[in-house]
This record gives sequence, C-alpha cells and structure tokens, in this order.
Amino acid sequence: MTAPDRKEGASLSAADEEAIEFMDSFLKEFPTPLGPDDPLPVKPVNNTVSQEEVHGESLELALRLLQDRNFPHRLSTALCHEAAAALLQSDLRSFQKQQESQEEETLLDSVPLLCSLINTLRDVCCVWQKHPPYFETEIRVLQTSVHAIKNTRRKMEDRHVIVTEFNQLFGIQDQINRSYFAVFDGHGGIDAATYAATHIHVKVAESELLQSKAGEALQIAFKKTDEMFLLKAKRQRLRSGATGVAALICDDMLHVAWLGDSQVVLVRKGQVVTLMDPHKPEREDERERIEALGGCVAFMGCWRVNGTIAVSRAIGDIDQKPYISGDADRASFQLTGTEDYLLLACDGFFDTVKPYEIVSVVLDYLRENHGDGSKVAEKLVTEAKVNGSSDNITVLVVFLKDPKVILQQAGELEESSSAPFIFFRDVAENQNNTLSA
Repeated sequence: MTAPDRKEGASLSAADEEAIEFMDSFLKEFPTPLGPDDPLPVKPVNNTVSQEEVHGESLELALRLLQDRNFPHRLSTALCHEAAAALLQSDLRSFQKQQESQEEETLLDSVPLLCSLINTLRDVCCVWQKHPPYFETEIRVLQTSVHAIKNTRRKMEDRHVIVTEFNQLFGIQDQINRSYFAVFDGHGGIDAATYAATHIHVKVAESELLQSKAGEALQIAFKKTDEMFLLKAKRQRLRSGATGVAALICDDMLHVAWLGDSQVVLVRKGQVVTLMDPHKPEREDERERIEALGGCVAFMGCWRVNGTIAVSRAIGDIDQKPYISGDADRASFQLTGTEDYLLLACDGFFDTVKPYEIVSVVLDYLRENHGDGSKVAEKLVTEAKVNGSSDNITVLVVFLKDPKVILQQAGELEESSSAPFIFFRDVAENQNNTLSA
C-alpha cells in the first residue's frame, strides 16, 4: 500500500493527527484480520455481485463502514479508494459462486468479498498510521445541504449521492477539480434507486471520456447502469425503477444528466435557471416515441405509460422496457463564477414548490440564520410538505458561493433596484446551451 506523497520534512498538521487517531481506533476495533466465521460490521446489500458491480459495491460498503465511525470525509474517501483499488487488482476468482452452466453470468459471493475488503482497509490503516498521507489543502470542497423524508408514504424510496472529492475517491490525478451530486427517486421498491446511487458515478469515473467529454461520460453512465440493473433485475426478479438527476462539476463546467422527473435547477444572481426538461408521458416527443414502439399513454389520475408508470424514462422497470426508456438526456453549461447554488430534488418537491419560489425560501432562511446554509434543505423540504406534498421528498443544495456572500449580494441588489428580486428564466430548450455572463 502506498500513501499519497508527503513533502519531505513536512510536519504533521492537526488534521494529520486526527487522521492517525481515527486509524488507531479502527485498528483497535479490528486488531487482527477477519476470518470467514467472524461477524461482519456491515451487511452487503446483496448476497452476490457480478464482477462489473464489484467496484461500486466495494466503495459503497467501505464508505458506509467508515462513515458509521465518523471518519473525516477526506480520510475516508482516500482509504476507500486505496482499499477498493487493491481489491480490484486481486484475484477475484476465489470469490466465485458455483454456476450450473457456463452460460450463466459469473457471480461473486458478497460475504467473503466484504471480509477481504475490510481486511484490506485494515492493511491500509496499518501503513498510513506509520506514514500519514499528504492531502492537497487547496482543493475546493463545495458546501452542501441535504434533507430527505419519507413523508406520508409507507416506505422511503429516495436515495442521494454527494461526492465532493471525486478525484480522490477514484485516484484521478489530473488538474481538474471534480464534484458529483445526484438524487434518485425509486418506485415499486428501493432496489433501482439504491443501485443507481451505487454505480452511476463509478461508471463516470471509469469512462475514457471523462477528461475530454465529461457530459457524454455522465450520460453513458446512466445507460450502462440501467443495463447492469436489468441483468440484476432478471436474475433476482426485481420490478422496481428509479428516476434520477445527476450533476458533475468539472472546474468551470457543469454537466447534468437525467431520466424521468427528478430535476436540477441553478440559481444565479437571484435568478432561477432551468437546466432541463423532465421526461413525462404527456410530453409530445415522449408520447410519440412510446406510441411508435407500440405502447400507449393513458390518463389515470395522471398521464401514465401503458396505464402504469407516470414517467417515461427511468432506470429499471424491466416489465415496461423499452417504453420506459433508459436513455438519459444531458446538458452542459459553463460556469462564470456568478452562480449561487444548484438544487437537485425529486418530484415530491417540485410537485408543490415552483422553481421561482426557491429563491425567496432560501433567502428568507439565510436571513433568519445569518448566512448559515447548513440546514436550508430542511427548510425547503418543509415548504414542499406544507404546500401539500405527500410523496417522499429529497432536496440537495450545492452552494457554488459562500451562503453569506449570497445573502450580502442579495441585499445589495435589493437596495440598488426597485424591481422585485425574484426572476425566472428558462434556458433548457437547447441541450448544448451555455450560460451567458
């Protein structure tokens, strides 16, 4: 195991000392490698995984293990990358399940695989405890606020992903600063949403297009994840689906991709900018596509594909493919530094809160809390619930400026203009649209 290079003679910082303490505590909890009969501290979601699923499943389990122990985010991200990379480079054939025929997909046993992953994490901690890694302190980490509730539904079927240190999680060593954010809204069960939250960003990182065509890499990752989940759904008889929206920020470029009616909007200088058009059956182009395939769109309380599902594109929904398409749409925009924040949310939010209402809710909250935006997502979720939403609600806010600066600039704009502060502008007609200054 090799830690990130530390400058010769560099002294340990307070963060280094904290990292060593956390690794000490991990090694005290796991003083010796786990054996095949030892209890596992976390449970894998599935009893088996395909070889293509190992990377995503390993990162998800390792992150969950360390987050449950309150590891500092940067440390846990680096440890998880190192352990997952080592596991992927090992001989995975020892974890193979016995197959009845050669035609079957090769599957691995999740329990011994997880045991090996934890032991690898332990090995990394042993090395880094003696030689703490050096992390770049100049990396810009975006501030976020997220809140999710089950609301009046029987089950919580939403999932969200926040990867503020994308390069570190995947060991990418170029000069582009990347962050990834996503919201997934499951229907008919949680399986598809959980799967999308586990694998899409991994497929983005693995893509050869990431450096040259990041938006295309994100779009293809949605399709690849849908194809992978359909194989899993077939072997495990799963019928669930999930809409989703993801944002990948690469320096000053914002790339978004989506399936279904989860949405992302951008607020810039107090103006709400719509970045996308959700996939709903009543959209003329979606209706035409479905009918050309032999399906139908019928009104049953709302417009539904073949009278069943109220979105026209999603991951999963194996019984309704190809009418429910797994082909994501994408858009890319240049950021100018004038942007305030992104908001990603499921339809449980957007059904009762209009995009132009977001700005006033956020500003009121920032005023009440003196520019502290850490729980602004909770305020937005409450607004949706008060307005009548009964669905699961997830809201993820990604601040592109310090919230205190947003509040200050809003006050300056209000003082200099007699016009109302809230504006609305739709720029989503062209998928290749670039935000103007």
